[in-house]
Amino acid sequence: MYLEERISALAKLGDRIGALSDEEFDKLYRRIENNNSWFTYDNVKEAFSALKTILDQQALQEWVKPYGLEEVSERKDVGLMLAGNIPAVGFHDLLSVLISGHKASVKLSSTDTESIKWLVNELLYIEPRFSDQVSFEEMLKNKDAYIATGSDNSSRYFDYYFGKYPHVIRKNRTSVAVLNGDESEEDFKELAKDVFQYFGLGCRNVSKLFIPDKAVLQDFLPAIESFNPIANHHKYRNNYDYNKSIYLVNNEDHLDNGFLLLRESEELVSPISVLYYQKYSDTDTLTEELSKIEAKTQCIVSKGAWYPGSFPFGQAQCPALSDYADGVDTVSFLKGL
Repeated sequence: MYLEERISALAKLGDRIGALSDEEFDKLYRRIENNNSWFTYDNVKEAFSALKTILDQQALQEWVKPYGLEEVSERKDVGLMLAGNIPAVGFHDLLSVLISGHKASVKLSSTDTESIKWLVNELLYIEPRFSDQVSFEEMLKNKDAYIATGSDNSSRYFDYYFGKYPHVIRKNRTSVAVLNGDESEEDFKELAKDVFQYFGLGCRNVSKLFIPDKAVLQDFLPAIESFNPIANHHKYRNNYDYNKSIYLVNNEDHLDNGFLLLRESEELVSPISVLYYQKYSDTDTLTEELSKIEAKTQCIVSKGAWYPGSFPFGQAQCPALSDYADGVDTVSFLKGL
């Protein structure tokens, strides 16, 4: 297939997502949720809505334009080890391989099998010629290159097995918010989306606040009260109850609004239901602190994106096609194979 044919087929997949009837989506959602109970109706809906947005013909064309993706003279077999922390989170890697003209050999995460399978099946129905460009495999042996996403622990495993091949290996990352004290109630509500969407399981979810003064938190907590239904989810509630009991037993200072625990800490990755915060004295100190954790930070959010290189509040989970995970340009990597 030529590049434009691939783009056209992928854009039609976006149209297919947008055309899902309520009945079709409910049936798909039940399969996805049965595989992973963290994947609620709203979370699956948000994830597929985001896919529809990026699978737009013009967006796809603009994305690939700078790369000069001429037809590949030799198709490479790229092993993909996908993450499964949020619905269809591994699709961008699959999309990058397919649009680059290579073959994707996919090992699905056990926590997200149904969403990716559905997307691939629909794509093959739209364009059967993709059938020789994608396969699902349990053992990814002797591939030409690898893209693997996992934890810091699993990355050592990936390095051991895949290190001698061209590779992109991703480790644990999280996201942070920078507050300056000028935030409004609406700003805090937008920030809460970055904290609570997907229950905070994504690497683009905010797990820590950098604040100029602790008084900011007194405005933040009441502003996000409308998010309290999150505690109705049994897994989230179990995490909240567990972490609260630990803080109470150990007599650790914390703030508690009934569904979120706030704790001062220099650590970066907070447990589910906990949000860390750290005070800074001035922007120079803030910049210095953020530079220390740059290698572990997926993205930064701030009001109106005032902090350089940040996203606006509420947009952490809305990356563009070119907002690559860990800042590694996947398409450039694939083009260079």
